[in-house]
Amino acid sequence: MSAVTTTAAADARIRADHPFAAHLRRAAETERAGAQVLWTPDHGPLPSLYLSHGAPMLFEMTDWMTELHTWARSLPKPRAILIVSAHWESAPLSISSSEPTELVYDFGGFAPMYFQMRYDTPAATALAQQVARLMPDTEPVHEHRSRGLDHGAWVPLKIMYPDADIPVLQLSLPTHQPERLLDLGRRLRSLRESGVLVIGSGYMTHGLPYLDWSDPSNVPGWSSDFDLWAAEALARGDVDELSGFRDRAPGMPYAHPTVEHFTPLFVTLGASADPAAAPTTTIDGYAIGLAKRSFQAA
Repeated sequence: MSAVTTTAAADARIRADHPFAAHLRRAAETERAGAQVLWTPDHGPLPSLYLSHGAPMLFEMTDWMTELHTWARSLPKPRAILIVSAHWESAPLSISSSEPTELVYDFGGFAPMYFQMRYDTPAATALAQQVARLMPDTEPVHEHRSRGLDHGAWVPLKIMYPDADIPVLQLSLPTHQPERLLDLGRRLRSLRESGVLVIGSGYMTHGLPYLDWSDPSNVPGWSSDFDLWAAEALARGDVDELSGFRDRAPGMPYAHPTVEHFTPLFVTLGASADPAAAPTTTIDGYAIGLAKRSFQAA
């Protein structure tokens, strides 16, 4: 059984009335109505993306799933995807297995169906070789051959590209120093010129310990204040302001008691043609009180 067929077989076991099953039906109908245009050099470089990825509960949020899928369809279909997730903090720099392997179900307390989901994408051997060539000899890239994609990668990608027919490679988050992550993004910039979609996956605010779970629709002031600050700094192209988020951003440290969900943003900006150019916001608003702001940078 092929990897794509394996994914489809697992999806077929999801009950028909589940929101993600409905999403899959809508996605299939959209594809039948008009196949997504495949990237060619004539399209020019793909943008780099920063997305707020949610958790398995994202599979139950119809509007957010639709936003992510519509965003993916607005771009040419990439030749491959390189994604940096908040959920793999590892130095020295590492990549996930370039051959299909088991997903990382790095969450707990969710329904059993989420631990049975599959996202068996094609081998990413060529992309792994590209990434290795872009790194200096003093910073070799280690491949973890037993490590698959974690939920910061496969959850949003399964929604955006549900057919699992694009090679995906995950890159570790080796530091939280903005300048070093901007430099890492700059090294990856040329990938966009060959049809690779470079993604930083986090969450614009991530103060889970400080949410009022009795009222998940409530948006805490620390979440909205941080989100507004980030939106304004991005609109100005103020990389220095963003880099000083620990000391300058309102809502800290509640918005990010740990910073790994914000710092992938610097890989995204570094991979853009001009980190100081204002990116395009593609998704905003809140889910369970957290800012789901996402954007693309040319």
